[in-house]
Amino acid sequence: MPPKPTFPLKVFYDGSCYVCSTEMAVYQKKNHGGRLEFVDISATDFNPTQYGMHLTDFMYQMHAIDNSGKIYRGVEGFWAIWQAFPTSTFYGLLGKLVISPGLGMLARTGYRCFAHMRRYLPKRKKGCESGVCRIRKQ
Repeated sequence: MPPKPTFPLKVFYDGSCYVCSTEMAVYQKKNHGGRLEFVDISATDFNPTQYGMHLTDFMYQMHAIDNSGKIYRGVEGFWAIWQAFPTSTFYGLLGKLVISPGLGMLARTGYRCFAHMRRYLPKRKKGCESGVCRIRKQ
């Protein structure tokens, strides 16, 4: 099990991706008590170097960084987000499932498949005017 995040947790997401931004909008609307801060990595003023990473790293998979600097990527990033909803039975169950040995491996494999095909998913109409949100294969 990953270490529990220390809040606030910065959640980095691609605001130009329709699926990604829709998912984050759900979390933004829920009462998370200020435990989550959302950072749109497709915004023109986003500077990935302040986090010691390249934009391609952020674009490849979802990242969350907690208050102590611990980085959660992909499925573990979602697990960290779900810790911001301690009274939610649904998110609590999902969190346990995605870090369990068997289902966790399936969840990570599924997420990697999603990450590879994400570039082909619909974009938000107002996202990515600058072109910084293009996903490049490393």
